[in-house]
Amino acid sequence: MVGKRGRVIGRIAPGIVGEVMLPVRGATEAFYAYPATDEVLEVGTQVVVVDYDPPRTVYVARAL
Repeated sequence: MVGKRGRVIGRIAPGIVGEVMLPVRGATEAFYAYPATDEVLEVGTQVVVVDYDPPRTVYVARAL
């Protein structure tokens, strides 16, 4: 999962769990997401996974 790129579908902020869509097994699936930094990530922001906590939680940062 680390390194996969996705899109925010539920606002992510410090202390607030959000949601992202990520490509998995030939489809796109929703994962709970926390920010990897103290950054707020709004809906539609492109992100990259920097850590993965199975089964459905990721830590993300804004994609460059």
